[in-house]
Amino acid sequence: MRTITVIGIGMGSPEHLTLEAIAAIRSADAFLMIEKGTAADELVAIRETILDRVLDGRMPAIVRIANPKRDAADPDYRAGVDRWHGARVALYSEAIAGLPDDAHGAFLVWGDPAFYDSTIRILDQAATGRATFALKVIPGISAPQALAAAHGIPLNRIGEPIHVTTGRRLAAGPPHDLDSTVVMLDDGSALEALDPDGIAIWWGAYLGTPDEVLVAGPLGEVKAEILRLRREKRSAKGWIMDTYLLRRIAG
Repeated sequence: MRTITVIGIGMGSPEHLTLEAIAAIRSADAFLMIEKGTAADELVAIRETILDRVLDGRMPAIVRIANPKRDAADPDYRAGVDRWHGARVALYSEAIAGLPDDAHGAFLVWGDPAFYDSTIRILDQAATGRATFALKVIPGISAPQALAAAHGIPLNRIGEPIHVTTGRRLAAGPPHDLDSTVVMLDDGSALEALDPDGIAIWWGAYLGTPDEVLVAGPLGEVKAEILRLRREKRSAKGWIMDTYLLRRIAG
């Protein structure tokens, strides 16, 4: 029986790896990596740097999987994502079936596999036929955790909940009890459209990497600066991953 381990590797810094993640990396026979092409392959390069450091220069077996393109313009968002995931299920199944029957393969997942990542969901569908395997999951430092640590703040106020959502959901209408809301996967449009009145923000991009950039303050005062930085950084690198916390200003 093959074993596939989904390993949360944190936000790009080797120091984000837990001891459990390091042990799982060292026990794996092969690493399956999704290649999105263009500048986003920097994310693959960072994963390879992590492997080189953990494995002391030993070159592991790497199975590269070309990422199918999702039609971001599809008006039916959920159906479009389902079709995209279906294509990935087929590719994952094929790659895993190509491993030896007793192999231990691993996926290195950015952040934590439980936060807006589809690897576990896709593998659940792929675990059929020739690609049968046992699944293990190793948690990692997530973007909300890295954001809070970088700014030196807790994510919640005393006794209050934390709402974690996506840019798409925020754009559809901010929650009435906005305090405290962590927003992930925003292409910038939700933040741009958000009414800044009475809201503070803690924003961070490329968290945990040498390119990390942070901005915090009343949204009305720093919103333009954040949007400018998003445009500049994305243009320079070809990609951007950012996360932010919104909170009502007390008073």
